Amino acid sequence: MTDLLSRGAAELGRGIAAGEVDPLALAETCLDAASAHPLRDRIYARLTPERARAEAEAAAERAKRGQRRGPLDGVPVSWKDLFDTAGTATEAGSALLKGRVPSRDAAVLQSATALGLVCLGKTHLSELAFSGLGYNPVTATPPCVNDAGAVSGGSSSGAAASVAFGLAPAAIGSDTGGSVRVPAAWNDLVGLKTTAGRLSLEGVVPLAARFDTVGPLARRVEDAALLLAALEGTRAPDLRGARLDGARLAEIRTIAFDDLRDAPEEGYTRARARLEAAGAEVVPIEVPALEGPMGDSALLYTSEAYAAWREVIEANPDAMFPEILARFRGGAETRAADYLAAWERMMAARRAWAEATAGFDAVICPTVAIAPPQLDRLETESAYYRTENLLTLRNTRIGNLMGLPGLTLPTGVPSAGIQFLGRPMGEAALLRLGAAAEAALA
Repeated sequence: MTDLLSRGAAELGRGIAAGEVDPLALAETCLDAASAHPLRDRIYARLTPERARAEAEAAAERAKRGQRRGPLDGVPVSWKDLFDTAGTATEAGSALLKGRVPSRDAAVLQSATALGLVCLGKTHLSELAFSGLGYNPVTATPPCVNDAGAVSGGSSSGAAASVAFGLAPAAIGSDTGGSVRVPAAWNDLVGLKTTAGRLSLEGVVPLAARFDTVGPLARRVEDAALLLAALEGTRAPDLRGARLDGARLAEIRTIAFDDLRDAPEEGYTRARARLEAAGAEVVPIEVPALEGPMGDSALLYTSEAYAAWREVIEANPDAMFPEILARFRGGAETRAADYLAAWERMMAARRAWAEATAGFDAVICPTVAIAPPQLDRLETESAYYRTENLLTLRNTRIGNLMGLPGLTLPTGVPSAGIQFLGRPMGEAALLRLGAAAEAALA
């Protein structure tokens, strides 16, 4: 049964439908692999074996009766430990929430469960989801699949590791500034950031609610499309026949290529050449208006995050990782006039972005400007932690600030993804383009 661990969610769903894969055996295989893995405690905060077995057994019965609820009925998925799970601790990687046990599932988990997905357990993350690195000395720091000494990217760090190490077919994470796309890129996975407001945040531990989004990490674009549909209870877009012939891609040169390091540059250059060889036209563009919101991003994020967490944090600040505490407190002195002015600049930039990219199918750039940083340096060098964290989130943050869906795909160069940014609420078109790009990059 170990070959099941290398299959994607869509492939497993087809196997269940054909009677070739038993959902209960699949769940047991995943649970056994996770329990026995030497890095388990750095990836999973906690497994949910009783729930997984019960849900898998029900899925197996539905499959026998020909009453499957959807294409992923019976497929196991891991959940970032900021999605509420009824009766199971949800602590968001922070001692501030230790022992917090919700009474009901998050809305997106309810939707996925109703369509037959099996909950394997909860994965580790950056503390309160406020870092792109995945380093968390409070709970655990998940590993990168390509470098045992490096971090996996955050904040959905354990989510990515659970898939990359074969301990879950897919994972659900959240993305406020890059937290799905960064770990997906560094672990050679597909990661989808949805448009803010598309998926419910009910029962999701917040960071900055106006930027928070939910999204899947998976092995294939098809998996991501099916998972999105399960999270919102809709039909997945049809990806059949997707082609790059005639596609127009804007290469955003403003900011996104500054200080680009060797591996990400190599991955992007290779990927761009393959996209062009498959028939896509790539046109470099500049959007100078983007510079304002990028400069304001620290103010926007820290102000909202501190407003949400001030009372909890200041009641027990010593329980926090100092770097994360400092990031939150960066929003403590923000004046309302400055915050509102920053939002006005961002909305003006969104209009300029829409005008500059109107003639293109997507905007592309390297997902992350750097390779995964080394854990030992993050543990001992505060300046290194801060510079690497800012560079890590820079390119992905473009999508959050501009209010866009984003998709990262592997390029064939380890830990070097390519990012596609679509139009607001345009996930279906973005996923079709991504499926065509995936075939070109394979």
